[in-house]
Amino acid sequence: MPGYSTLTIWIIILALGIGTFFLRYSFLGIVGRRGLPEWALRYLRYTSVAVLPGLVAPLVLWPSGTGGEPDPARLAAAGAAVLVGVLTRNTLYAILGGLAVLYLGLYLIG
Repeated sequence: MPGYSTLTIWIIILALGIGTFFLRYSFLGIVGRRGLPEWALRYLRYTSVAVLPGLVAPLVLWPSGTGGEPDPARLAAAGAAVLVGVLTRNTLYAILGGLAVLYLGLYLIG
């Protein structure tokens, strides 16, 4: 990497590792021994529902396989996964439905 020495890179890696440890320890180590209030538990139930779309949406809307351009096969697969998930209320069926539509779309559209 131009501009950074090996020592600088390792210092940055170690600082980020220590910061990550203390950030996680502050929640798991200190608060983990006590019960959380009911309002916090209620909000934590929505964490996976909020994180998963944040991870999947960029892969659907700006896939690297197409150079960042939206792809009809991926959009159809995302729509199918949402539809199957709403109808069946089963995560595995939603994933399999989206997977089937994605591969069928990539096969037919190219």
